Amino acid sequence: MKQIIVITDGCSNVGVSPVIAAAHAKAEGITVNVIGVIDRGELGVLGTEEIREIAEAGGGMSRIVQPAQLAQTVQMMTRKTVAHTIQQAVNKELQQILGEGGELGMLPPDKRAQVVHVIDELSETSELDIALLVDASASMKPKLNAVREAIRDLMLSLKSRTGESRVAVFHFPGTASGSEIEMDTGWTTNLAQIAKMFYKINMRGTTPTGPAMQHVIGYMTGQVQQAGYESEQGGLHAIAAKDGYLSDYVV
Repeated sequence: MKQIIVITDGCSNVGVSPVIAAAHAKAEGITVNVIGVIDRGELGVLGTEEIREIAEAGGGMSRIVQPAQLAQTVQMMTRKTVAHTIQQAVNKELQQILGEGGELGMLPPDKRAQVVHVIDELSETSELDIALLVDASASMKPKLNAVREAIRDLMLSLKSRTGESRVAVFHFPGTASGSEIEMDTGWTTNLAQIAKMFYKINMRGTTPTGPAMQHVIGYMTGQVQQAGYESEQGGLHAIAAKDGYLSDYVV
């Protein structure tokens, strides 16, 4: 199972709409969950609406939280969406068995309890790929400590699963001039190292949420070779492709 978890305060302002990018992710079998760390005022209202629309288009969940609630929310969303994805697959199987409209609630109580047990077990044992995509625009700077704590706690939660959990971490915009996204680490099961690495992020610049999501989708589906990444000081920075996968999305 594949998930993108976007942590942002909303209000993207560069490139393709993140709602379009989220719909693309869903079409590729990737669930998009969005956690909004929102300020009050007009920008907060606009950011909240964008966050809701991104998650809806990506088949995932959205939550608006205060920084102190961020760590608990990341863990909860990860586990709930895994269970939800499995339940959707189970319901499809039930439709084939029970006919059109068949779903978990139509089963007798004893059978339903057995299916729920299987869903819970699969939630813990299934392989899980999570790409964390963190908004590192200037407006997120006061919330960075909460983001670090959330990532640390997520790592602890994933380590408690019996199934293999791989994590990749990205932030946007990237460090290099004109870079829309930076990969902090590619797929890894060495979860203890991720939170430590995350301290190097320098918050700055604009909010290219949509283009950043497109880069992550390309990475998760194995298409980034067409778009390309350039190496800089040990990190990977996405570069705009003249042709191929990202050419229609980069502004």
